[in-house]
Amino acid sequence: MEMAAFSSMHCPPSYSSSINGGRNQSFIFSASPRVSVPARAKVFVQSPGNSHQNFALMQDGAVATKVSPVAKETPMEKSKGDLLSVTSSKECDEKAGSDINEKESTVSITVVGASGDLAKKKIFPALFALYYEGCLPKHFTIYGYARSKMTDAELRNMVSKTLTCRIDKRENCGEKMDEFLKRCFYHSGQYDSVENFAHLDKKLKEHEGGRVSSRLFYLSIPPNIFIDAVKCASTAASSGNGWTRVIVEKPFGRDSESSAALTKALKQYLNEDQIFRIDHYLGKELVENLSVLRFSNLIFEPLWSRQFIRNVQLIFSEDFGTEGRGGYFDHYGIIRDIMQNHLLQILALFAMETPVSLDAEDIRNEKVKVLRSMRPLRLEDVVIGQYKSHTKGGVTYPAYTDDNTVPKDSLTPTLRQLPCS
Repeated sequence: MEMAAFSSMHCPPSYSSSINGGRNQSFIFSASPRVSVPARAKVFVQSPGNSHQNFALMQDGAVATKVSPVAKETPMEKSKGDLLSVTSSKECDEKAGSDINEKESTVSITVVGASGDLAKKKIFPALFALYYEGCLPKHFTIYGYARSKMTDAELRNMVSKTLTCRIDKRENCGEKMDEFLKRCFYHSGQYDSVENFAHLDKKLKEHEGGRVSSRLFYLSIPPNIFIDAVKCASTAASSGNGWTRVIVEKPFGRDSESSAALTKALKQYLNEDQIFRIDHYLGKELVENLSVLRFSNLIFEPLWSRQFIRNVQLIFSEDFGTEGRGGYFDHYGIIRDIMQNHLLQILALFAMETPVSLDAEDIRNEKVKVLRSMRPLRLEDVVIGQYKSHTKGGVTYPAYTDDNTVPKDSLTPTLRQLPCS
């Protein structure tokens, strides 16, 4: 594999580039919002020969391929198909009841930062998808927790606007949504207030009704307030007779030093097995399909090498800007927000060798090998930029610094392109 490309940007269409090279296993990154295409991610694969091309475009879970004929198909191990198969509703039912006794237990899920963009667009819809597929236990309650003043009805109205039955054409979708929304409640409080979390604890106990209760706190908040929220939840709202777990969203610190410090601080209140660090991008259909395409496709599997692939371009683009999220984004920028987590994960999945098994540990080991083999970046190969105001189709789009939550003199990059090898 001679060349691959990563692109990540928040920028207008004028920010685009094509980078070619000849070193083995190199990638060009590109990511951005504010471009003229729908929000999506693409993977382009180009063969070294001029007479034909191998092409894959993955968007919203769809995979379209055009490849040269393969003389001989190599059957994949049965375990790969088993491990990459989609979990059925029946399996979800079994898993939902594996940790707890449904007749006597309940699970309380608290989304901390419930009024934020991630919670509205991703977390609540994901929880509904789990409910729709029967992957949540019989007794569960979902609480939104944030500083914003909001009633239960207002939370449900906010959440209802983002719920869809996305997976397939399903029956009783509206009925399921109504049932789900009835399980959703809201509590307003400060993230550093033990008293506010104690009030939340009281409300949770009312819904738990004396059952054995387990509690999950999903932290959809900036990392600089992780510790305050975890301290208060651990002190005033942890389960007294079940498990208590915390899901931490990226970014987990700004760098390796702050990440290590954050882990050390969290362990003052939680054991390691109570902390779940996630990159929600790995749950996207696009990324999951990449794993299937990589290891279970009988056409691609024998062609996935530098002998057949000349370059790979990984492009992340969005057709909107920060839209009020500048307080978060301006502190991190496109590199920390997208490239060093989401796109690096895709790079590793795309370039890694076939693992011994598809267990998490074996996949992790192969990803690490890819990352360790990458050469250090050269500053002269890096392109950064920031999207400006522009008009397209009669619609004027504001510049990054026009966002009221962004400093007018901000130099935070919203675009970055770079080759990796």
